[in-house]
This record gives sequence, C-alpha cells and structure tokens, in this order.
Amino acid sequence: MIESRYAGNRPDQLPGFASELARLKVEVIATIGTRETLAAKAATSTIPIVMVAVGDPVGAGIVTSLTRPESNVTGTSLMVPDLAGKRLELLREIVPRLRRVAILGNPQNASTAADLRATETAAQSMGLAVYVLGADSASRVDAALAEMARDRPDGMLVLQDAVTSAHRREIAAATLRMRLPTVFAAPSYVGSGGLISYGYVPSALAARAASYVDRIFKGAKPAELPIEQPTKFELVLNRKPAEALGLTIPPSLLPRIDRIIE
Repeated sequence: MIESRYAGNRPDQLPGFASELARLKVEVIATIGTRETLAAKAATSTIPIVMVAVGDPVGAGIVTSLTRPESNVTGTSLMVPDLAGKRLELLREIVPRLRRVAILGNPQNASTAADLRATETAAQSMGLAVYVLGADSASRVDAALAEMARDRPDGMLVLQDAVTSAHRREIAAATLRMRLPTVFAAPSYVGSGGLISYGYVPSALAARAASYVDRIFKGAKPAELPIEQPTKFELVLNRKPAEALGLTIPPSLLPRIDRIIE
C-alpha cells in the first residue's frame, strides 16, 4: 500500500506533507530531492527514510557521512565531484570558442548550491568565466532568461532542481530562440526540447532506492546502510535543436552519445 504526496512547485507544502505521512505511521518514507528529504527528516526521527537523488546529503546536514549515515536516513546520492567539469568540457567541445558560461540553477536548494560551487571551481581550472543566474521560482526563471538574452553568453549549463525541471520546456525553447548552446543535467530536459544532457540515469538510481526499501522491510537499519552514488551515466542528444542551432557535432563526441532523440 503506497501513500503519495507531491508538492510540485509549492515547496512550502513539503513540511505539512511529511508530517502527514509521519502521522499515518507508514513503514518507510521515500523522498525524491533534498528539500523533500529535509522535510521528512524534520517530521520523524524513527520512521526509515530512503532518499533518491539527493545532491549533497552530508553538506545539507541530512547524514553525517555517506559510508555510515548514523540516522534514520539512507538511500542514493548524486555526489559525483567531477560531473560539473565533464559538463563544461562537453559544452566546450560543442562550442570551441567558449569563454563565458551562464549557469542557471536554484541557489536556495542545498544540492544545487553544491553543484554551483563545483562548476565554478571547474570553470576556473579551465580558464572559463562563469556567472550564476539564480532561479528559485517561476518569476525568477523568466527574469534569468531575460537577463541571459541581454547578456549573450557563449553557452549555458542548466542545473537540476524542481524549479528548473518544472520549467524545462520554457527554458529549452528560450535557449533555441537565443541560439544558445546549452548542456542540461538530465535527459528529461532534452526530451522537452533541450540540446544535450549528461548525468546520472534516473531509473538506475530509483531501482537502487527500491532495493533499500526491500532491505529495510527485511530488517536492515538505515543507519547501517551506506549511501550509494551513481555509477551509470548517460549522454543524450536531441537532434532537432542541434540542427536548429546549426551545430556540427564533433566526430570525437558522436561515439560517446548513448541516446539520440530524433
């Protein structure tokens, strides 16, 4: 029996939903995202919580370490230190003249904030200038895109968050109107009209999270279950935006593409 709660673009509803699930005395709470996991942890210290795809659970204060959570929370994390650098390298392969990069993300999300720091560090080592366009609401997404249209960077990275995900179609359409090559964090953005993405495979992490639920039902304690990090990554290209932008995909990149959306 499954009880589902979804806040959509209303993160203010998360604490109430988490408290409601705790009152129902469910046996396990599964959470997708950092804010969702923080809300669940605040609502209960006894019900096991299995998190899916939390960027930096240690930095967000959810667990004390990945190897030994020492709390009622375990699951999967997106902690991959060099992922930001790989996305910047991918963007530079597509745009050899790359110098200035805009980063669109939600700095209010602890996981996104960690991604921002990692991206800024990687950009510095690559000699790239980057600047952040904060987007923590629908209105801020519109404002950030308008700012980008005026500023005209050479390329953009879009970081994953509930806000950017909810507006992925608008973001993808705007990057095409501006003829701006953009690398996204997940294939769902590319499926919604974005150019290219490089990141973890969501279904693989979800399957691993399901295995945690199974082990907990069989008696395992969350505090003793190490948190897993992604081991499977996917490079996805949408051919239509590539053609609309007039891009020639480098021959060295083609063999590395896992999936092409026609």
